[in-house]
Amino acid sequence: MASSSSSSYGIEQLQKECYYEWVSLQAKHIVDLKEALMRQRSNAYNYHKLEELVGKIVNDFQSYAKRRSELTDKSCSSYFAPSWNSSLENGLLWMGGCRPSSFVRVIYALCGSCAEAHLSRYLLQMDENIDDGHDGDSSMSDLTATQLEKINDLHVKVIREEDEITKKCANLQEDVADMPIAVTAFGRDSVDADAAVENALDKHEECMGVLMAEADKVRLETVRRIVEVLTPVQAAYNFETSSPIKQIIGLEVSKDDMYNSGMK
Repeated sequence: MASSSSSSYGIEQLQKECYYEWVSLQAKHIVDLKEALMRQRSNAYNYHKLEELVGKIVNDFQSYAKRRSELTDKSCSSYFAPSWNSSLENGLLWMGGCRPSSFVRVIYALCGSCAEAHLSRYLLQMDENIDDGHDGDSSMSDLTATQLEKINDLHVKVIREEDEITKKCANLQEDVADMPIAVTAFGRDSVDADAAVENALDKHEECMGVLMAEADKVRLETVRRIVEVLTPVQAAYNFETSSPIKQIIGLEVSKDDMYNSGMK
């Protein structure tokens, strides 16, 4: 038992180091994006550099998700209530991270009233000349009706995928809860009961690891689709201001971290 606890602690430390290494890398990319956007606003930059930086952020998330999946094969329980998160952050987690649909809701929030106006115009068929290209608008409030339609379609698709994963998770919880009840009902001795419960929990953790990998795949694909729909400047602005990556990794200092470090 002591050896098992030591092994679990070692795996959790690897997971924590992997997380903070990625956080540090993304923090640097966000700084680079801010500088790139400032230069772009002064016409001293081009879209290709912004595309490159956005591509790095997405590719880094893919690499992190792959590494996370490898560590999950050994133990995934730490990801559902990470010791490196605050209690509040853990309470907001969905399948070891944030909900992919929240990425889309952030875009809606950034668009604000202008996005609503664009959508209304589209529904009333008042928008006749829409530029579907990637070299136009630089502001999130300037999303075209075509872009908003694609974002909305993505939102519907992502919510459906979230619901499917959530249902699978609920079914797993019911299965693992039924196991001890079944053991008690059949009157097995305590040794057999303990072994049955332990096996059920091990199987449950294995299945939850599969679901978390599935959720990470949806998160990554959602970010990719958003980047495809937005212009290079819009994508960079989205990452820089209310980045989906920030939502995934929580770059902001948590309350627990502030108290632990003595910050007021």
